[in-house]
Amino acid sequence: MRRIAAAVCALLALPLLGIAGAWLTPQAHSLELLREQAATVLPGYVASSLLLALGVGLGVALIGAATAFAVTLFDFPGRRHFEWALLLPLAMPAYVLAYATTDFLQYSGPLQTALREATGWQRPFWPDVRSLPAAVALFSLALYPYVYLLMRTALLERGLHLMEAARLLGAGLRRRLARVALPLARPALAAGIALALMETLADYGVGSYFGLTTFTTGIYKAWMVADDRIAAAQLATVLLAVVGVLLWAERRAQARLRYASARTGARGREGRPVRLHGLRAALAVALCATPVALGFVLPVSVLLHGVWREATYGEFGLPWARFAGWATTSLQLALLAALAAVALALLLGFLLRTRPGGLMRPLARFVSLGYAVPGAVIAVGLLLPLGALQAAAPGSSLAGWATLLVTGSIGGLLYAYVLRFSAVALQSVEAGYARIPASLDDTARTLGAGSGRLFFGVHAPLLGRATLAAALLVFVDVMKELPATLVLRPFDSDTLAVVAYQLARDERLAEAALPSLAIVVVGLIPVLLLSRAMRER
Repeated sequence: MRRIAAAVCALLALPLLGIAGAWLTPQAHSLELLREQAATVLPGYVASSLLLALGVGLGVALIGAATAFAVTLFDFPGRRHFEWALLLPLAMPAYVLAYATTDFLQYSGPLQTALREATGWQRPFWPDVRSLPAAVALFSLALYPYVYLLMRTALLERGLHLMEAARLLGAGLRRRLARVALPLARPALAAGIALALMETLADYGVGSYFGLTTFTTGIYKAWMVADDRIAAAQLATVLLAVVGVLLWAERRAQARLRYASARTGARGREGRPVRLHGLRAALAVALCATPVALGFVLPVSVLLHGVWREATYGEFGLPWARFAGWATTSLQLALLAALAAVALALLLGFLLRTRPGGLMRPLARFVSLGYAVPGAVIAVGLLLPLGALQAAAPGSSLAGWATLLVTGSIGGLLYAYVLRFSAVALQSVEAGYARIPASLDDTARTLGAGSGRLFFGVHAPLLGRATLAAALLVFVDVMKELPATLVLRPFDSDTLAVVAYQLARDERLAEAALPSLAIVVVGLIPVLLLSRAMRER
């Protein structure tokens, strides 16, 4: 089994090796192309990506930290509902939020139309929403739950008790927040910001739809428009290096967070949230209601209105037959990817449990890196070796079979999905194994159970919930995935995400509402389960 796991992990390393191999070509070795990019497009990519990252980092920090402080440390009307409602924007992909917001705020949208009818003013009331500041706001609304969830968990560990102790020692509210709550939650804040920035830099839908010149859109332009695989590989390498730094920062913050939790584990429940009254309570309600309304309620309402408008005034009504085809393709890909990712996660989890030495730990950590690799990088890294094979052996049966497997079937897509989302499944499986006492393994071994019987007879029944959670998370992530799907999908195999993007790109936003709404509905499943777990806790 070790050899099988090592072979699978080596296969998953192919995109990274493909990008690295592109630097060994004479064109890349001369660095002439890199100098040309540095003099033309690279400064724009760096500036846009940096401004976007800085804006999103600040936005998610402010929204996530403020809402986490509010619902954890204070008591006000509706707090119990906001505890789980603040997670709802997680079900809304950023590109779907961009489509809905544009449809609502553009010149021909319902808001400006109503304002023109009310005032008689015929000019636009505000600039075009498709801009960098708008992208910052949308990403902040879609991704702040990363910060909110991690900070709330950190504050629940010991925040209330320490805040109460500081109050008894005479510290005012501001001093308690600045000297107790914020230092306690700082590692969680850093980890949440890093996760949000990785999602931002990996995005293609918002950047392409808003016309932004980010690294991800630059990779696609170099590959799809300029047909320059070496330029795409170099841009992908730069993006991968930036994401690697963010991943290191996130891992370091998570380690500090676990260390703080271990030292200050929640024992006492003496602390109670501070009760707010009057204006302060109203401000807390507004603080929590605003991101939920803008990040979930409003876009869902716009999508529902778009579906109604298309069904009522559309030339052909809602395309139910085509929608069924898109949904079927998405469901099939998501189900196959979930099965493959969970199978790999269970294999690695079992080997880490029973044979943790040797290369198993590094292999598992390598698989965990996949979630941080943007879909654009995976697509370029997978197509580069294929292009090199076609150039080295044109017309050969090997090149033909490889092309058919990667681009002519769903093989390339499933490969990208497994590489991208196996980390999600592995994390859930490892969490399930952490709840299984090691004494059960020793007892089974004493009774003569082999590896197969140990897994299927002891581990598998106890890992049922963790396995189901892993499959569900991968399933939902695949349903929302856009960049790799856009490049690697075979002909006539459009998914809901691809169709929504294509319709929105063609300014057919009412038609894009139905597939976009379906993606949101599927994304609600894990969010509602997480919300239920939080309420039970």
